[in-house]
Amino acid sequence: MTGGMRWCSGWQEESCFAIGAGTDVANLFISIKRTQLLLATEEWLLAGLACSWGESMSSGGVGGGSLGAGLPYHKFVSFALEETRLRTTLTPHPSQEKFKSIKLNDDNTVFNALSFSAPKIRLLRSLTIEKKNSYQVLDFAAFSEPEYDLPIFCANVFTTHAQSIVVLDLNPLYDTTVHKDYKDKYYRSIMPLVHKYNELLPWGGKITSESLKFFSPIVIWTIFESTEHNHHVLHSAFVDYYKARPDYFFKFSQKVWLELMDQAIKENNKATIARNQEEQHKYLTWRAEKDPGYPLLKKLIGESRAEDLVMEFLFEGVNTLGTKSFLDYFPEYARDDGSVNKKRSMIGKSFETRPWDANGEFIGDAEAQ
Repeated sequence: MTGGMRWCSGWQEESCFAIGAGTDVANLFISIKRTQLLLATEEWLLAGLACSWGESMSSGGVGGGSLGAGLPYHKFVSFALEETRLRTTLTPHPSQEKFKSIKLNDDNTVFNALSFSAPKIRLLRSLTIEKKNSYQVLDFAAFSEPEYDLPIFCANVFTTHAQSIVVLDLNPLYDTTVHKDYKDKYYRSIMPLVHKYNELLPWGGKITSESLKFFSPIVIWTIFESTEHNHHVLHSAFVDYYKARPDYFFKFSQKVWLELMDQAIKENNKATIARNQEEQHKYLTWRAEKDPGYPLLKKLIGESRAEDLVMEFLFEGVNTLGTKSFLDYFPEYARDDGSVNKKRSMIGKSFETRPWDANGEFIGDAEAQ
């Protein structure tokens, strides 16, 4: 298995979950080897904005929670849309009309795609998938216009009867291990979020450095038992990362995504705008290429529609924000014949524990394995 993050259950040799080295985003790949669980044979991504999915149709396994415990993920989306509408005017994005009524090849699966834009928001989109008595997926992301260098809000969750796998983050537009000014601008004041959820939603296991450049110091990457309590904790974290709210935990006013969007000042320097646009295009290009959820989408909606969904909905902007290819941005993935090496974690150190300290300083060089 070549996933960027890896976690094995108590079965060790029989059940492994891995997250592909995407943003997010956070791209998830699940492979369950236990031969008795013949239904659990699909790859799963999530990232995850950033942000994406896959499938696990296990009827048993580790844990013992029940599928759907806690809040269904469409309520996460409803909350985010309601709160956003209180601050700005959302207009349906052109991609919504194309993808909101996709016919599925599986009558037991519910598929819901929504996308919007706003004066400061280039794209706010969500995808929820639910297969009856099997799994649920949430893929929610928000991208600012290039005139703003806002982080990319990314929430990716995959839930089966037994486990939930989560990536929740404000993905940085610029690598925070390199651009310290960007890290201080957007993350210094919200580091208490990490302290609040560090024990409730502990670090989920190994992650490679090739994924790390797309994560922020406040990223929640976790795996937990699918219980009602745990899903309410997750909902609380989603709320905290998306909007500020009164909380005894904080001694000051934290700025999370909606507040950052509200207070963002439009950039007028053309060179800076072009740089922001290229960084967002680089992010989207990585996510679209590294998305291992494509096999599931192809099964659900067919090959042509699946490709369109990845390129024109989940990572919309790949074809419009820039002209550089994946290998232009990431030449280290080039094979001798000029094609892209499809391995998801071919380079980089791995990190078993959170590679940032309490102040958001990167300490991964000391923690790497």
